[in-house]
Amino acid sequence: MVRRTIFSVLCITAVFMASLCQGGLVLAATARVAPSAAQAGADGPTELTQLRWALHTDAVSGATKLRLVFDVSDAVEAAGKVVATPTPRFVVTVKGAVPGKNVKSLDMDGKIVDGVSISTVDGQNTKIVIDMPTMVEESNCRVFTLKKDLANNKPNRIVVDVEKPVPPMEFHFTPGLKDKVIVIDPGHGGSDPGAIGPTRIQEKDVNLAVALKVRELLERAGAEVIMTRRDDRDVFAPDASAVDELKARTTIANVRKADVFVSIHSNSSVSRAAGGTETFYYQKTRYDALLAQSLQAGMIEKGNLDDRGTASANFYVIKRTVMPASLVELGFVSNPDEEKRLADPQFEQRMARGIVDGLEDFFAKAAKQGGER
Repeated sequence: MVRRTIFSVLCITAVFMASLCQGGLVLAATARVAPSAAQAGADGPTELTQLRWALHTDAVSGATKLRLVFDVSDAVEAAGKVVATPTPRFVVTVKGAVPGKNVKSLDMDGKIVDGVSISTVDGQNTKIVIDMPTMVEESNCRVFTLKKDLANNKPNRIVVDVEKPVPPMEFHFTPGLKDKVIVIDPGHGGSDPGAIGPTRIQEKDVNLAVALKVRELLERAGAEVIMTRRDDRDVFAPDASAVDELKARTTIANVRKADVFVSIHSNSSVSRAAGGTETFYYQKTRYDALLAQSLQAGMIEKGNLDDRGTASANFYVIKRTVMPASLVELGFVSNPDEEKRLADPQFEQRMARGIVDGLEDFFAKAAKQGGER
């Protein structure tokens, strides 16, 4: 019976996933569904009245996601956490609600999860335990809410997503810039100015100016350069959420299957004395740290600002790109001296040259480190 139900649900996955996009959405580790006045006065315990689920595969990243949707009769609070022992699982606790008669545990095939068990705790709360075949990070699981949508006859809902991460890709590089596919991402833009300096220099303008110079140098060297933006605009849409804007940038790189991704930024601090050049990476491939080190060395040699080194960071654009990626901070727009330099076309050209030199150094070292292709 369960497997026939699974087949039926999979057949309507596309329609179901589209329907979930309707209604207000609030992302949170702890979520609360707001009740209507009528619901607040309803008799009986709050219930999880219905459970639906679907599978979705991201066309860009290839990640497969299980989505569980619980209809709720009234206001509830829900929170989830990943637990490693005794077995990997994502545990969601729903406070102030019990599972209704139509909400049953699920036996699943183990491709994403082994099963979903639903039980009552203390007679007034619900525990949802999602057993997984392998350990996942907190970032692969989330809980959020969809508000009641009277216009479309949709109740309050709790949504639980569990994503199966894509295995790291293998990269094998050759020396040189010729024929390399390189994404250059000028940070901020359009409705988002980024940091603003003492004389009102805007970070987005500095980032773009340097990025365009990098593109010119790379194209002269025979590389294929993909810009996330070529002028002063938002990549996703004006005044979009941070996640939508950043995802649009990473999607460009992932769809085009770039060799590397470089996001260009300018730093800022409450202290005007803070200064220097810095490069960030997220170690999702064996080459990310090497890319950051090569870019940092190139910029320090050409720009001659203080060397703040390289550091690991959980920034969206370097974490969600599948290829080696770095985010460079050219200098501090909040530092009066560095702001003046960052607005100087000659200094911008030197920094662009440093980035290109760093990329060339990276490909040479990566070829030796991982074997040429």
